Amino acid sequence: MSADDVINIYERNAAGWDADRQHRRPDGEASWIKRFVAAAAPGSRILDLGCGSGEPIARDLLAAGCAVTGVDSSPSLIALCQQRFPQQDWIVADMRRLDLRRRFGGIVAWHSLFHLTQDEQASMFPIFAQHAAPGAPLLFTSGSKRDVTIGTWRGEALYHASLDASDYEALLASSGFTLIDHVVEDAACGGATVWLSLRSR
Repeated sequence: MSADDVINIYERNAAGWDADRQHRRPDGEASWIKRFVAAAAPGSRILDLGCGSGEPIARDLLAAGCAVTGVDSSPSLIALCQQRFPQQDWIVADMRRLDLRRRFGGIVAWHSLFHLTQDEQASMFPIFAQHAAPGAPLLFTSGSKRDVTIGTWRGEALYHASLDASDYEALLASSGFTLIDHVVEDAACGGATVWLSLRSR
C-alpha cells in the first residue's frame, strides 16, 4: 500500500466518495474556509489541490466570491467538478508534479496532502511557494505526529502519512510562509490537524 494507490482508489470510488463527502461534513470545516477566505484578497483565484468533486470546499469558496482552479488526479472527480461549476478551471493532474506557471491568491490542500508519503509532503512546500502570490494564505490538514497509517474507507485500505509539527513549521518557514494558526486534532473538524499560514509579501 502506497500513496500511489490512493489515486486509483478515488477513481474507482468517485461516486461513493462524492456522496459521502456531501453528507458527512464536520461543523468546523466551514469555519476554517471562512478564515482562509478572510485572509485572501477579495475575489482571489484559489488553487484547490486535491479538489475532489468540488463539494463542499469549492462551493464554499465560490459562495465567498472567490474563483477556483481545482486540481485532482481522478478524471471522474474532475468531471463532477466540471458539471457542477463549469465556469471554473478544473485540471486532472498529480499535485506532486504541478507546474501551472502562475500564482494564486490562496492555496487549499484540505484532506489531500496527508495521502502523500512524508518525503513527498516535504517536496510539496516549494510547489506551494511557487504557486502562491505574495500575501496568499495556505490552508492544509495533516496528522498530529510523524507516522504512517493505513485507514479503511468503504472496505478499501487508504494510505495516510504525517510529519511532526516541527517539520511542518520548518517547511513553512523555509518556503516563505508565516504561520497564522495551527490546531492539533480539531474536534470541530473530525479530529483533523489544521494549518493556516500566509506567503510572505
